Amino acid sequence: MHIELRHLRTIKAIHESGGLARAAGVMNITQSALSHQIKGLEDQVGVELFVRRSKPLRLSSAGFRLLRLAEKILPEIAAMEEEFMGLHTGRHGRLHIAIECHACFEWLLPVLEEFRKAWPDVDVDIRPGLAFDALPALTREEVDLVISSDPEKISGVEFKPLFDYEPLLVASANHPLGEKPWVEATDLRDETLLTYPVDRTRLDIFTELLTPARVEPKATRKVELTAVMLLLVASGRGVAVLPDWVLREIRYDSDYITRSLTETGLTKRLYAAVRSDDAAQPFMAHLIRLARTEPVKLQRGMEE
Repeated sequence: MHIELRHLRTIKAIHESGGLARAAGVMNITQSALSHQIKGLEDQVGVELFVRRSKPLRLSSAGFRLLRLAEKILPEIAAMEEEFMGLHTGRHGRLHIAIECHACFEWLLPVLEEFRKAWPDVDVDIRPGLAFDALPALTREEVDLVISSDPEKISGVEFKPLFDYEPLLVASANHPLGEKPWVEATDLRDETLLTYPVDRTRLDIFTELLTPARVEPKATRKVELTAVMLLLVASGRGVAVLPDWVLREIRYDSDYITRSLTETGLTKRLYAAVRSDDAAQPFMAHLIRLARTEPVKLQRGMEE
């Protein structure tokens, strides 16, 4: 026995229409073709599916069993077809994000809130990329986008530039470094440096300033939360280097001072790493556009 989807659609159409002629019109085929299809199906199953002498045409007990199967399967097929169409048009999809930047939650969550309004059918998730190798996970399709400040040459992966930012030193208002217009590597030799709990190769203060100058701070203290780090800074327990978008909240706070690193300041760039095959997905392109504009609003708060 070989039952096809068209057979299930036929049974359902006849039952709902109450006759061959009306069902044939609904299905856009001739009544003769519909009768032939029913005869062929009954030959396969070996039983009559309709009570022929009833008006309107009525399903037999075997026909009702096939109808129940149609009512179960056809909605699932329709939902799957809609999902596949959504994938084809870019309305549906998966967007699992890994972050190699500990402070990126500060701007990424507002971006995702805007994204959700435009793409409610896209499955969004965030995985902190500091606990695993995010870029290899991207190539294995375990995640779909990686936020990184360190572009690499990886086959099948594109690094889309997002925005530039400035790492800034933040210290308590009465800290001696407040007397300097900017901070150099040697200024941090006698300081306790508060950092996120990540390897120093992922921290701007080391990669851009201290390591090239071969300077080591007096001590380092790892702090998980930005808010706690700023509390420690305000109480004189250490200094920190944070991206400019993080420090927007304290720009008018009398408990803190901020200074550029070096006379000219340092500039870093964030990227969105995506698989080349996914780069043109409409929802992916929209997220990248948002990630290029929303964080700038936070940065502009530093200038107002």
